[in-house]
Amino acid sequence: MFERVVAMLVKEFLELKRDRSALFRLVVPLVLQVLIYGYAATFTVSHVSTAVLDLDGSQASRDLIARFTANDRFDIVEFARSQQEIAYALDRERVQVGVIVHAGFAQALGEGRGAPLQVLVDGTNSNTALIALGYVSKIVAQYQSDRRAQASPLSANGAVSAAPATITVAMQERPWFNDGLDDRWFFIPGVVGTLTLLQVVSLTAFAVVREREVGTLEQIMVSPIRPVEFILGKTVPSFLIGLGDVALVTAIGVAWFDVPFVGSWLVMMAGVVLFLLAVIGLGLLLSTFSRTQQQAFALNFFLFNPIFILSGFAFPIAAMPRVLQWLTYLNPLRYFLVVLRSVFLKGVGFGVLWPQFAAMALLGVVMLTASVLRFKKSLD
Repeated sequence: MFERVVAMLVKEFLELKRDRSALFRLVVPLVLQVLIYGYAATFTVSHVSTAVLDLDGSQASRDLIARFTANDRFDIVEFARSQQEIAYALDRERVQVGVIVHAGFAQALGEGRGAPLQVLVDGTNSNTALIALGYVSKIVAQYQSDRRAQASPLSANGAVSAAPATITVAMQERPWFNDGLDDRWFFIPGVVGTLTLLQVVSLTAFAVVREREVGTLEQIMVSPIRPVEFILGKTVPSFLIGLGDVALVTAIGVAWFDVPFVGSWLVMMAGVVLFLLAVIGLGLLLSTFSRTQQQAFALNFFLFNPIFILSGFAFPIAAMPRVLQWLTYLNPLRYFLVVLRSVFLKGVGFGVLWPQFAAMALLGVVMLTASVLRFKKSLD
């Protein structure tokens, strides 16, 4: 049995070696995609086009507006003279944010009352709108904090003396595991799992379907090779290539994008092995439903988007409807992303991640068993 499996492995790698286009597809698109994801897949919003209307014209209002002009998150593209001009710029999509400092701003600050400040946001892109509002809130909070510090009376020895003050709630942020809130630290581990899933499922499904489509599957089946040996010969190369994909994308993420890896490589590799077993089972299952490579491609494309969306890569699972949350439990990528991000950024081990390992192991056993049974049935 071992010799026949080795012969199948040698056959698969020789075919891969001769097919230069396949080698190109395995390496170059992977590198290009991880670079594109790393740079383009970000929730950071910069240079938001902004219009400003200062109806107060005081030193206090000019100081606040200067903080917007000095911040690379906003580009002041228009200084309006009326609220109608702000509305017009928003309607024509010339700006995404409008900041209006109403008359009496400085007087209200001096009297300790709430100073009037209005922010208008183009809500057609809700993600950009919410992020831009968050930036505005930070700028205003810092402005308020600086003015409060300047207004605090000092005693002769430099200490703050007792004085009546308005009691406010001060929020102090302290991000854990990502102090700079660098969203690449969030995306790159997710890219490792997503690209590996896409590559391995495609390879496994196409490897079997290609044999059926060109008519060599029947020839192999009448040879001494048993179905289990044939399946091993087809899936082991995909498994090894999957390991190589994980190593390549991880190396790019750590070395090129400076994503920290603080966890254990042993924990990481255990998660990779279980995840690959599950996705190889999925690829084999797809191959049993496909007679041609076009059918396999269509099925792969049809399943990949739901798997991606229901993985928690970009959209929080907790915000999904209850039915969709139940469906995510059937998604191996959901568990693998938790393992990747936890190992990369938190450094946790088996004691914390065992539910994810158990779920991937169960899915792997179920998918491999179902695919082998269907594969045997399709040969009859």
